[in-house]
Amino acid sequence: MRTAKEKKMVTPQQLRDIEQLQNVCETHDHVQLKLNWEMLRDRGSDSLDFFHYENDELVAFLGLYAFGSTVEVCGMVHPSVRRKGHFHRLFRLGMEQVKRNGYKKILLNAPAGSAAAKGFLSKIGAAYAFSEHQMEWKETPLEEPDGILLRRATVEDYEMRVRLAVTAFGVDEEDARMMESKVMGDNTEIFMIVVNEGTVGKIRVSREEGQAWIYGFAILPEYRGKGIGGKVLRRVIQEQRSAGHSVHLEVEARNDHALRLYESVGFKAVHAQDYYIIAINQVFQ
Repeated sequence: MRTAKEKKMVTPQQLRDIEQLQNVCETHDHVQLKLNWEMLRDRGSDSLDFFHYENDELVAFLGLYAFGSTVEVCGMVHPSVRRKGHFHRLFRLGMEQVKRNGYKKILLNAPAGSAAAKGFLSKIGAAYAFSEHQMEWKETPLEEPDGILLRRATVEDYEMRVRLAVTAFGVDEEDARMMESKVMGDNTEIFMIVVNEGTVGKIRVSREEGQAWIYGFAILPEYRGKGIGGKVLRRVIQEQRSAGHSVHLEVEARNDHALRLYESVGFKAVHAQDYYIIAINQVFQ
């Protein structure tokens, strides 16, 4: 039996199927896929995941991950059934959903070392945009951070979080408001960075299967270059390591300042992801 179908929500069994297929693909291709598990496990009712089963086994998957008006796309196909058009069909279904939802920008994500992904991206006419390093903290002596406080974010911090998203990441205000209004899962915490009783930044920590991931780390422009970023990272590293978690993050490869900051406290690049862009009219031409 062969089916290509769109699902309203990801079930526990489908999550297990996705994980099994991910393990097969990563082992075969010697890569690491970025499937945004934090978002996969916390899907609402949006139709953002696409599956192809053969004999009750998931052999192709595509996921859409919305960040405001931008949508990231990532998927995979079992090595034994590649070059049969399965992923292309799922991709077309996904792009139809992108068109219906009115996303303005499409980012296609592929492991830097994946020849199969590069072949597909070239075939559809996607253009390279940028690369991102996945970094892991390696055992390094750390000074005790002082002069900062990390407190859990509250609803009163919403406007500051929007301001930080706009000034630090260059997103427009509408997207920032949409992203900052999302309810985070139980395994995610947002902390506000406080210096001299004033809020100057934010950082998000998500924990999954023994790993702590840092996201959305932002400091107001007027407070940068004062050593605050290093202190925040040391505090987060110490707390997460004490809780038994390894510590990870992602950073755009061309962001030299951020790379130097992360490397200075012991983070090392372990994987790379390449991002490509494509216009919706290219898909349906």
